[in-house]
Amino acid sequence: MAIKSFDEFWPFYVGEHSLKTTRVFHFWGTNLVIASIIAGLATRNPLWILAAPVGGYGPAWISHFFIEKNKPASFKHPLWSLMADFVMWSKQVRGIMDAEVALYVPQTRIQAKDSVLTEA
Repeated sequence: MAIKSFDEFWPFYVGEHSLKTTRVFHFWGTNLVIASIIAGLATRNPLWILAAPVGGYGPAWISHFFIEKNKPASFKHPLWSLMADFVMWSKQVRGIMDAEVALYVPQTRIQAKDSVLTEA
């Protein structure tokens, strides 16, 4: 089934970020993006703007490959992933992202991933 809207994409995105550590990596990566853009605008130095994707994608991809053990959603859905990352960031700032995960991701799946991490 092809995903045709952001509303369809969001539950998939949440499922790909079921572990809290992955979401924390994304949160700090998004903060680096925001800081890089602000620094670029404040200093008028375009290198800061060019650094923004590295700051954002670096921590996110590390968390997907080594913590969540999946492929980043941005590989198949780059624009929706970018939008979803800022939605997730906003929900983390407001303290409601864990509830979003509980809504869309079965707890048995999260517990299974956590047990694999603790056994490694």
